[in-house]
Amino acid sequence: MALVFFLIAVLLRFISDKALPPGFPFLTFFPAVMLTAWLVGLWPGIICATLSTLAAWYFFIPPAFSFAVNGPVVVALSFFIVVASVDIAIIHGMRLARDRLSNERNTNASLLIHQKTLYAELQHRIANNLAFVASMLTLQSKKLEGNREAADALIDARMRLETLSRIHRKLYDPDNANVPLRMLLRDIAEDVLQTRDGRIRLEVEAPDVTLPAEQVMTLSLFVVEVLTNSLKHAFSGGHGMVNIRLDDSRPEVFILSIRDDGPGLPDGFDLSASKSLGMRILHSFARTLKGEVAFTSDRGLKTCLTFARPA
Repeated sequence: MALVFFLIAVLLRFISDKALPPGFPFLTFFPAVMLTAWLVGLWPGIICATLSTLAAWYFFIPPAFSFAVNGPVVVALSFFIVVASVDIAIIHGMRLARDRLSNERNTNASLLIHQKTLYAELQHRIANNLAFVASMLTLQSKKLEGNREAADALIDARMRLETLSRIHRKLYDPDNANVPLRMLLRDIAEDVLQTRDGRIRLEVEAPDVTLPAEQVMTLSLFVVEVLTNSLKHAFSGGHGMVNIRLDDSRPEVFILSIRDDGPGLPDGFDLSASKSLGMRILHSFARTLKGEVAFTSDRGLKTCLTFARPA
């Protein structure tokens, strides 16, 4: 490559010799040296610069076709050698910096892939462990058939763990990294509602917002708990409608509302004051999201969760 660039420079200098005024012996050699140093490397650049110095000295510095030495020749050659050396040194430094940057990028890319692999494996193991614990609770509940209340408590715990495992797989699946929140909420809600026989119509309204995975996890578990309660108390006939809506119109908070068209609350019943496990779980999720939960009964039960936007 050094020889090719050098020969091209010599040829172009001969072709343009009659068109150039006297005093430009190195005109085509500077680009040849710079291209060689950048594209090929340090030593090929030095070889091209050395050959260019000799060719310019012999062919284009008067007296032509000789290696005569005098004051003007020494000045001209010194000028070319200094400038070519500086160019080669700068280009070599740029090549080293480029190579270091490329190596760092490759290293970072490899580390990122390794980190993602380990993280995915960790999340997979967590989901498997949750599913395993749920299976153990199922086996344990069968030993408590004589104690219906204790068996039901273990079954409820098993269902919550199974749901947590499924949500965990959905949220930490790399294929779901760019899935809109609306689609995730719909998938999770359909997963819960399809666990019972019957036809329950589902409507999900949510803007295309991005929330941290931890916040989406807590929000999903909140939705699951509300829908589980609706399945128990609002849809005894197996038919109904559920509307899930995320409102982002307020600047500092989101409002998640979940409405069913069941019978609603009995007159005078304050669900917020209930000490049941389900209510304690919902209030715990609300505190985790730095929010609060409220219930209204009007042609069904409406659960509203107001929580802070992520910083």
